[in-house]
Amino acid sequence: MSLLELSGLHAHYGKSHILHGVDLAVPDATIVSLLGRNGSGRSTTLKAIMGLVRPSAGSVRLDGRDLTGRRPYDICRCGIGFVPEERLVFPNLTVEENLVMGLQKPPAGTAAWTIEEMYAYFPRLKERSTIRAGYLSGGEQQMLTICRSLLGNPRVLLIDEPTEGLAPQIVEVVMEVILDIGRRGIAVVLVEQKLTIALKVAAQVMVMGHGEIVFTGTPGQLADNPEIRHAWLEVA
Repeated sequence: MSLLELSGLHAHYGKSHILHGVDLAVPDATIVSLLGRNGSGRSTTLKAIMGLVRPSAGSVRLDGRDLTGRRPYDICRCGIGFVPEERLVFPNLTVEENLVMGLQKPPAGTAAWTIEEMYAYFPRLKERSTIRAGYLSGGEQQMLTICRSLLGNPRVLLIDEPTEGLAPQIVEVVMEVILDIGRRGIAVVLVEQKLTIALKVAAQVMVMGHGEIVFTGTPGQLADNPEIRHAWLEVA
């Protein structure tokens, strides 16, 4: 059984039907890249897992436990973390206060992530630990959001467009952190528009189109499948 399983997941925004029966399985300690054009349903899938969009049908299960329809804070406590595209920091709190807000006890028998480990990943955050988060650059806020989510000690981390708008040198740092998170045994579901980055970090890729999964395989299998890339990923 996979760690995170979505079965027949449907979701709507008002009368707009966005997800059309998404089936998705994420193994433990695996980085999965969720690919697709804008509007394909990738971000909505993450929000439906997290309870930010209420599924209208189907199920979300973590290690066999049904989380469908639960509140976001409850889903977080059960072991799913979320790094939103919007980089939702607490602007009037300092960097360190933001990190403290993310602290949760780890699952039994698991070592907790620490604030010092976060500063080791991103030394810039340590330099600015007493600065209010609202004064950080976009890249610094992205670092802070990733770290705050990790301090919740998730079993699965959902990351939505982490490199959007970042300078190339920061993109490289973020990529290395994502790879290290996977090496530490955390499953990651990554939504990333830059195909080269998504394929570089992932062990498995899933392609979405029209609100459903249209391809599942390895990065190599996707590279060898020009029909899927042309139909669902390339911009005409």
